[in-house]
Amino acid sequence: MGIDKIRIKDIAELSGVSVGTVDRVLHNRPSVSQKAREKVEKALKEMDYHPNVYASALAYNKSYKFYCIIPKHESEAYWQEIEEGAMNACEHRRDFRVSLSMMYYKRFDTETFVNVTEECLKDNPDGVIIVPSKLNITREFTDKLHEADIPFILLDSYMPDLKPLSFYGQDSFCSGYFAAKMLMLIASTEKEIMLMKQMKDGNVASKQQENRETGFKHYMRDHFPDIKITEVNLPLDEERSTYDQILEDFFRKHPLVHHCITFNSKAHLVGEFLLKSNRRNVQIMGYDMVAKNAECIKQGAISFLIAQHAYMQGFSCVESLFEAIVLKKEVNPVNYMPIEILTKENVDFYRRKQL
Repeated sequence: MGIDKIRIKDIAELSGVSVGTVDRVLHNRPSVSQKAREKVEKALKEMDYHPNVYASALAYNKSYKFYCIIPKHESEAYWQEIEEGAMNACEHRRDFRVSLSMMYYKRFDTETFVNVTEECLKDNPDGVIIVPSKLNITREFTDKLHEADIPFILLDSYMPDLKPLSFYGQDSFCSGYFAAKMLMLIASTEKEIMLMKQMKDGNVASKQQENRETGFKHYMRDHFPDIKITEVNLPLDEERSTYDQILEDFFRKHPLVHHCITFNSKAHLVGEFLLKSNRRNVQIMGYDMVAKNAECIKQGAISFLIAQHAYMQGFSCVESLFEAIVLKKEVNPVNYMPIEILTKENVDFYRRKQL
């Protein structure tokens, strides 16, 4: 008998119980004897019955509140694509009355993270997506989520000790290792490579960037130990003129540097400087197919970008919460994004909105 043709009446006849008893078993309601429950479950197994979880969820007519906590960001940034993906996933599930509220904290400012998470808890959400702050600060929040039995997904930085429902992001160590391997296909004869970083008080923006750098340096140490890696810090939230002056001073003092790598989405800060200063002998490898990076790669100021499907990450986080909370399905605990390399020749074929 086809699954779509199985009726409650059919299940009741096979199991020898009433239609009402079958209905109570299917919806996990009380007032069913153990013997009757076993009869129904045996009949369900024999009939290979699979409930229509979508129809059941719709019939339940409940609304669901999800929250997404991410860093404050400018337009045309990696986080914007995350946000667009998450909001579109919510729209995709609008029939199930799923809503998504975005909440923002300031990077390197743990107080704003604490304030935002406290506001989130007050609203008693059904599920939360979190771009973590520092481990100890994030743990204070996630411990409270566990206590309240609120599922959460980690995005961008994986912290398994927090025991999230799921994680979405790249394997950042492997990503950095891959970046080094690709860069050395064209820079193996160089004596010095520039590593551009954006830091505040000695810290980079995320654990993900730290792990990428670790993977990169691990490869370099093992395979090209004689190549010097010189770090250049372009401080966060500075004027364009400040960045240009730092870069001008660096390239004047290091005329033999022909390759730059960065593990954040701001490769365009160097790319735009190179275009303005008409330096065509420097190649840049960066991350994320945001609009400013894409423009630099088309003009030849950036040679390579590593893509990590930000839109897909945002979409998938919401979809996983939906499946776990609304449909009661198991979801994959760790979801690593593909590591892809983009160049001028293939950047136009990269599809941001994959889902």
